[in-house]
Amino acid sequence: MSKNPEPSVRPARRVLVVEDNEHTAYMLEFLLHRSGYEVMVAPTGRDAQEVMRNVPPVDVIVLDLMLPYVSGYQIILDAREDPDWCDVPILVLSGKVLEMDVTRALDQGANDYVTKPFRPQELLARIRRLIATRERLSA
Repeated sequence: MSKNPEPSVRPARRVLVVEDNEHTAYMLEFLLHRSGYEVMVAPTGRDAQEVMRNVPPVDVIVLDLMLPYVSGYQIILDAREDPDWCDVPILVLSGKVLEMDVTRALDQGANDYVTKPFRPQELLARIRRLIATRERLSA
């Protein structure tokens, strides 16, 4: 009598939230945890750079543009130049609503752009889509 193999358990998807506003970071962490994601929060651009140097790549980055010390724009460039992080999807979540800010972030390598205030379920759907697209491309 043969046993059925154990169903494979997919590890939780990992999200790096780069957000300096404590309230927004807490809301994002709560929302993502509740949706089954493992979340790391970097409150400054320097902290994000440190994570990118010392932690294996995550499944998606949720990135504010206006950060202390190092801007979100620089984090996009850093990620795209790093061979380990270059294909990690980046979803910009920013209060910057001018077309020039959106196009700059997208031109530098962001995959998506959502303005604050954001709709939680839409944000989750965009994160799921970015992760699914990356997995399809890497299969």
